[in-house]
Order: sequence, then structure tokens, then C-alpha cells
Amino acid sequence: MKTEQSLTFIKSLHTIIWLIMAVATIYILYAGLTKTFNIWLWISIGLLVMESIVLLINRWTCPLTPVAMKYTTDRQDNFDIYLPLIMAKYNKIIFGTIFAIGLLLVIFNTLTR
Repeated sequence: MKTEQSLTFIKSLHTIIWLIMAVATIYILYAGLTKTFNIWLWISIGLLVMESIVLLINRWTCPLTPVAMKYTTDRQDNFDIYLPLIMAKYNKIIFGTIFAIGLLLVIFNTLTR
């Protein structure tokens, strides 16, 4: 595979994974707000916990980022994913906050059932 094709593949894969995790994060918040306890909530929590562990092990860097670095000298916050620059830059803060709020709501609603 050529360098450009490799980078396109990595960015596409990273974006698909990001989209799945973003949906899971939003679903946790939704479930916490609506007191919806179902298999999708537990799958979403499991995905986000696994992602958090992977990021923690990799010093808060997605494992795809160093792979993408091999194919470009670009180091903007979105060089390895198809997201707007501002979203890529603040991604962990935005979705980390949503995840934390959603998880706290789920825990609170579980304890008060």
C-alpha cells in the first residue's frame, strides 16, 4: 500500500472507531437522563471502560496515532482522524466530560431505584 493510501486507511479506521465510541458516550448520557437500563447501556459502558484502559496504557494517546505518524509529517490535532481540528483538539475533554456525567447519572439512578 502506498503512503497516502495507508494514511487514508488509518484515518478512516480511527474515525469509525471514534464514531462508535462517540455514540456509546452519548448513549450513556441518554440512558442516565432517561433511566434506561438495557444491554446497550452496559455494552456502551464496557466499550468506554476498555477505551479508557487502552488510552491509559498508551499515555492518553490512541494507539493508531503513532502508526499514522509513520505516514506523514503533519502533526495537527486531526492529522490521524477525519474530524474538524477543534473537535480533534478537545475530543478527550468533551467526550470525557459527557461520559463522566452520564456515568454519574447511571450510578445515581441505579442506587435510587
